[in-house]
Amino acid sequence: MAELIDAVAAVAAEAGALALRRSGEDYARWEKSPGNPVSDIDLEVDALLRTRLSALVPEAGWLSEETADNADRLACRRLWVVDPIDGTRDYLRGRSGWAVSVALVEGGQVVLGVLDAPALGSRWRAVAGGGAQRDGAPIRCGNRTTLAGARVPFDQLPREDMDLTIVPKPNSIALRIAMVAADEADLVATLRWGYEWDVAAAALIAAEAGAKVSDAFGAPLAFNTPSAQAFGVLVSTPGIHAAAVDRLARRASELVGR
Repeated sequence: MAELIDAVAAVAAEAGALALRRSGEDYARWEKSPGNPVSDIDLEVDALLRTRLSALVPEAGWLSEETADNADRLACRRLWVVDPIDGTRDYLRGRSGWAVSVALVEGGQVVLGVLDAPALGSRWRAVAGGGAQRDGAPIRCGNRTTLAGARVPFDQLPREDMDLTIVPKPNSIALRIAMVAADEADLVATLRWGYEWDVAAAALIAAEAGAKVSDAFGAPLAFNTPSAQAFGVLVSTPGIHAAAVDRLARRASELVGR
């Protein structure tokens, strides 16, 4: 696995360099659905990743934001879970809050994760049971035990969460989760249906850095599921996770009920 993650990191770096190089060029962009932008660079990076990663583990299935899903992946023991450019809005605006996200799943759990953020000049990686690194150095989440004052990457807090502390928010959810892993934030939470490719790599990086990772209800995340979705993600320091689940429980239940 140590040799494999080096190879995966090299592939992610190649993909990130391609996206960064093309960011200053003319390219087509459109919306796959309202509020869901994409560009032809997303597709180009996706194709590169599929070619390179499939060569590394030929038997692995494929799940990517920019590839039509195929139920054949459900029969695969190993699966690549990829977001070619997580944080496309920041990419299209020329901002730095985007990353290439690559994860390898075995038996429903992430065993390898890489984030490459070339506009930030940073790279994260983790192997299950092997800890997490940023730019070659080990990282560890913080030790906050009280929810009030917790640092959250957010634009504007709801009234009931005004006791939290806002820190700068990249568009990429993977990078926000990585902030918890690197002790740059204490809590990241979403209350919506999200796809596995958004969080797979970052979830392992955070868990290996000591953070607590779950869906919005506090249940463990699973991967290579039929829908490839979960309701929300909640990543935090271990000492505030239960309190965060309790605070969000009513809101999460109401949203799912709708």
